[in-house]
This record gives sequence, C-alpha cells and structure tokens, in this order.
Amino acid sequence: MNWLDKIPFSTLLIICLTLGLAPFLPEPHVWQKIKMLMDGGLSRPIDIFDLFLHGTPWVLLILKGFRLGMAGAK
Repeated sequence: MNWLDKIPFSTLLIICLTLGLAPFLPEPHVWQKIKMLMDGGLSRPIDIFDLFLHGTPWVLLILKGFRLGMAGAK
C-alpha cells in the first residue's frame, strides 16, 4: 500500500469532493447508488460501474485516513 501513502491526503479529498459527489444535483451519484444497493435495486451493469467509479475515491480516502491514524498510533 505504499502507492496510497504517496498520494497526498488533500488530493484524495479534492477527488472525493468532485468525482466522488458528481453530479451534485439532484443528489450525488454515490449516494443514489448506495441507496439502490441497500434496497436491492443495484442490478444493471451501468449502476454497478457508477457505484465503483464514484465510490472508489471515498474508499481510498478512508483507507488513507486509517493508515495515517495507524502510523500516528505507533
């Protein structure tokens, strides 16, 4: 996971706020796809791709935060 350590936290945050939340109106795609996943309606390939595309920045940000937290605990 050294590649994740090389990405600045601020860069990941900017990616989350742009790609991770786009389109902003009427609601962010990632939120819409998470609701579809919880309702069991996430079945079309394009919806699964959308969840992956818009969710990946958030997953990376969470992993980066976890790694920074673990490094600070040492």
